[in-house]
Amino acid sequence: MGNLAEQRGYTYEDYLKWDDGVRYELIDGTAYAMASPSRLHQEVSREILTQLSVFLRGGACRVFHAPFDVRLNFDSFDDIVVQPDILVVCDESKLDSKGVKGAPDMVIEILSPSNTRHDTVIKAILYRKAGVREYWTVDPNAKTVQVYILENGRYTVSDYGGNDIIPVHTLKGCQINLAEVFFYDTIEPEREYDEWEIKQRIIRAFRETGISDEQIEKAIAKLNKGNESE
Repeated sequence: MGNLAEQRGYTYEDYLKWDDGVRYELIDGTAYAMASPSRLHQEVSREILTQLSVFLRGGACRVFHAPFDVRLNFDSFDDIVVQPDILVVCDESKLDSKGVKGAPDMVIEILSPSNTRHDTVIKAILYRKAGVREYWTVDPNAKTVQVYILENGRYTVSDYGGNDIIPVHTLKGCQINLAEVFFYDTIEPEREYDEWEIKQRIIRAFRETGISDEQIEKAIAKLNKGNESE
C-alpha cells in the first residue's frame, strides 16, 4: 500500500480497503494517520460523552464517539472522511451501517499537542464548509473549551474554562459542566509545545479580524515554511 501520507487522490472506496491496523482520516483525498489517544484525552472524552448521553436518552438525537466515520462530502468527491472524538446527529437519514453521511449537528474534538493545528484550523474549515452547526475544541491541558457556532456561513467563537457550565446551542436545555469534565489534578498532562500555542494564538487573532479561511491557510503555510528553514 506504500506510505499513505505521501499519496493523494484517495476516495472513501479506497479508504474501506485499508487493513494495516492504522486509523486514518481522509482529507481532500490525502490520508492522515491518527495517533492513539492518551489517558487524559480518554478521561475528558468519557465525561463529555456521559453528560451528552444522559441528556439525549430517549430523544431523537444520537451521540457517537470515535472511531466512527463521518463522510463530509459523500455526495460529491467522497474524499473527506473524519473521525471526530464525539459527534451528535439529529437527522436519522444521515446514518447508515458504517457511519454518517454529511454534516453532524455537533462535533467535539479533544486537543493534544500533536493535533492542535489540525483540529483548530484544518478541521474547523472543513466543518464550517460542510455545515456543522456547533463545533467544540477541548484542551485538557489548559482546561479550556472553544465553542464555534455557525451563523450566516461563519463561525463565531466563545471561550470557556474552569468551572463554567456551557450551554449546548444545538440541543435546547443541554449543558456541559466543566467542573466534572476537568475533574483531575493528578493526571500528568501531555507535553506542551510552545510553537503550537503561538500558532493557535495567531490563528485566533486572525479569525477575530474577520479575514478569510484562505488567508489563514496561507499564513499558516508561511509559518510552517519559516520553521522548516530555521
